[in-house]
Amino acid sequence: MPHQSKPYRKSRNHDKKGGGRRLILSEEQKRQFDDLLVRTGLTFENRKLLIQAFTHSSYVNEHRLYAATDNERLEFLGDAVLELAVSQYLYKKYKNMSEGDMTKLRASIVCEPSLARFATELEFGKLVLLGKGEEVTGGRVRPALLADVFEGFIGALYLDQGLDAVYLFLSQTMYPKINEGAFSHKMDFKSQLQEFIQRDGLGVLQYVIVQERGPAHDREFVSEVQLNGTPLGDGIGRSKKEAEQLAAKLALEKLNANTRSR
Repeated sequence: MPHQSKPYRKSRNHDKKGGGRRLILSEEQKRQFDDLLVRTGLTFENRKLLIQAFTHSSYVNEHRLYAATDNERLEFLGDAVLELAVSQYLYKKYKNMSEGDMTKLRASIVCEPSLARFATELEFGKLVLLGKGEEVTGGRVRPALLADVFEGFIGALYLDQGLDAVYLFLSQTMYPKINEGAFSHKMDFKSQLQEFIQRDGLGVLQYVIVQERGPAHDREFVSEVQLNGTPLGDGIGRSKKEAEQLAAKLALEKLNANTRSR
């Protein structure tokens, strides 16, 4: 494609080298991409990257476009960028969490169901460029496809503006969900602790928020889990749920250690 071409420029010409066609967007499709940037507060220096992130291979094949204009390569890159961005966030946030636990938590975040939910919340589905066959079979709402689009979008954002832009975007979309404990069910220490206590008939558990500290925008909660009124473990988190999970995790570690030493 000539370097002076605009992202939305229409052309009926075939590529002289590869025989592929240029991507042609309707006015409605252009408007939807503009709306996405307004909603997210983002700008793209290279809008072709943005559009490519939403271009499914079925659309490329059906419209005989350049083979490299679908989102598969961006998806590959975005997956790696997400792994790094989430790994760094977890490393800094959970200073006492083990490597194994961070790996499990990251896997629950960077996975198809989670990424598909983020894509749905951002209304990515309605922007995807699909072939007719993929469209009629429900591709626009298929979790696997939406997760791929989210990864492609992250890859495009990284290429256009770098890691800092990715971190900023995730701080508005993904990181708050982590802080809220949205993925703690994958590491549900409270349930594990409850099962341990019930199995051995040890008594009654209770969680108490013993302290709240910090300004409203950077609040920390300290939770204490008690067994029959006796403190068993405590945890510090950005939300009450997170603090309770970490308190339960510490309690489990203590109980398991006691069991092994008997």
